[in-house]
Amino acid sequence: MNKIISFVFCLLIFITSCTSSAQKIEDDRFVSHIVNLKTQKLKFYHKNETGTNFGNFKTLKQELLTKNQELVFAMNGGMYLKDGSPQGLFIENGITKQQIDTTKEAYGNFYLQPNGIFYLTKDQTGIVCKTDDFKPHPNITYATQSGPMLVIDGEIHPVFVNHSKNLHIRNGVGVLPDGTLLFAMSKDVITLYDFAEFFKSLGCQNALYLDGYVSRTYLPKKKWEQLDGNFGVIIGETKNLN
Repeated sequence: MNKIISFVFCLLIFITSCTSSAQKIEDDRFVSHIVNLKTQKLKFYHKNETGTNFGNFKTLKQELLTKNQELVFAMNGGMYLKDGSPQGLFIENGITKQQIDTTKEAYGNFYLQPNGIFYLTKDQTGIVCKTDDFKPHPNITYATQSGPMLVIDGEIHPVFVNHSKNLHIRNGVGVLPDGTLLFAMSKDVITLYDFAEFFKSLGCQNALYLDGYVSRTYLPKKKWEQLDGNFGVIIGETKNLN
């Protein structure tokens, strides 16, 4: 009997903890979405079968419909060059399409050190790490490089300044304590510090900045449907229509 009572007590604590965590993520400053790779289907997209950049979520959504798939969630997945090609590492379906950029000193957020890489593995694990810590492996299915890191080993990037006057719309990704992925985009302009603090406050040990003023998110379940834009890599969650 004592074992049963103990089990029920632990179960109640677990349920309460999960509920509490979910409530904290409902921050009105952000459009946020959690992905469990064990139960949800996430991929990175760049070009269609004819070699043309998707560019935005509308084009990707239309393409997926021809394959009997529905776009559930999408977010721009990293910075890009003038021709629309990914800036830095890009791996798609296990194939390296763009090599890693190890440049240390150059202009722009991408090169604000340390920058980082967000990647997925065949065993359905999502990882955010510093570029210097990344090690190529055949188990990697998708990867995108961007910068700067927002949260590094549980701490806000050391160069970020609280109350900075550098304000932009921003989007990024972090790994929650349970291994699920947290995607977020600010609804209004925000500092890098406050954006990083959002991920840190939810327990993300590592989080990566994806981009700024070009940021877009498609998330119909939260009545947020930005189908416009023109960018490089797209991170998208899909489900089969049948």
